[in-house]
Amino acid sequence: MYVLYWCPVPSSPLHVAIHYSHFHFHIPHLPPLLSSQHQLSFVILPGSAQVRALVHLGANACIVGRNTEKTERVAADIATVRSGAKVLGIGAVDVRKLEDLERAAERCARELGGLDYCIAGAAGNFLAPISQLSANAFKTVVDIDLIGSYNTLKATLPHLLKSAAANKSDGRQPSSNGTGGRIIFISATLHYTGTPLQSHVSAAKAGIDALSASTAIEFGPLGLTSNIIAPGPISGTEGMERLAKAGAEAEMAKGIPLQRWGRVREIADATVYLFAETGGFVTGTNVVVDGGQWRMAGRGPQVVEYPDFLLGGQEVTGVKSGKKAKL
Repeated sequence: MYVLYWCPVPSSPLHVAIHYSHFHFHIPHLPPLLSSQHQLSFVILPGSAQVRALVHLGANACIVGRNTEKTERVAADIATVRSGAKVLGIGAVDVRKLEDLERAAERCARELGGLDYCIAGAAGNFLAPISQLSANAFKTVVDIDLIGSYNTLKATLPHLLKSAAANKSDGRQPSSNGTGGRIIFISATLHYTGTPLQSHVSAAKAGIDALSASTAIEFGPLGLTSNIIAPGPISGTEGMERLAKAGAEAEMAKGIPLQRWGRVREIADATVYLFAETGGFVTGTNVVVDGGQWRMAGRGPQVVEYPDFLLGGQEVTGVKSGKKAKL
């Protein structure tokens, strides 16, 4: 299994360091995922917990990021979760540039023998109301999240279609080669109901959802599956440092039906589900991993007080990236 994981964020921090050797995935028909010796994933960081899980289960992988030193260091660390694992770290890649991604995908397929799965994890975000958000800042997030995801799809599509053709299954018997020809886009739930201070990323993620749906319809007849994973608040991640104030986890959890934030392992679990035989008849859908939070929109503690914060023209404080956009 070959997994290419991509991180298009210009200053993407590689912050997740979770080892999956002590986790167990109780998923029916998972052995075909483990048995194939050729499966490879192409992954865009952040999201290394997903890669760790796949490598632990038998995959080789290629992770891509902007910072060469960090990307190579994380790749080397991920490779330690399984003896004999091959994990390439390709840096100096900007997801806004298709040619960067095409070179990375070609190298991934050449050095690891193919490309079976792709996780498009393009992400750039900060808190800012529209009144403080420049047109350039809005465009920057759309370029990273949406255009970066499209470029990732375009760069990996020839390899994924080849894998889909080689790993067909009628649902009765798993393919002897394992699964393949699958792409996951990382999105969000912000745009389901509308979220203040998040117009830029909401627009980008809505576009990613539409892109995934179109991909599923256009390439489903060729065996490729395309799905969304939409995480909610995930504890211990860079994303929540940028979107929530320090020490706010317990209070904000009151607005989530399951009364807690998620864990990175739970995003990895969803990834394994979609890439294993369990996801063989799943395409064009959004897998929401948020403890039911989006159903509670506006009915729990918020990062800022609505509408007082907006009416007062205040700036976001107390979070890692709260700022008046000057891009």
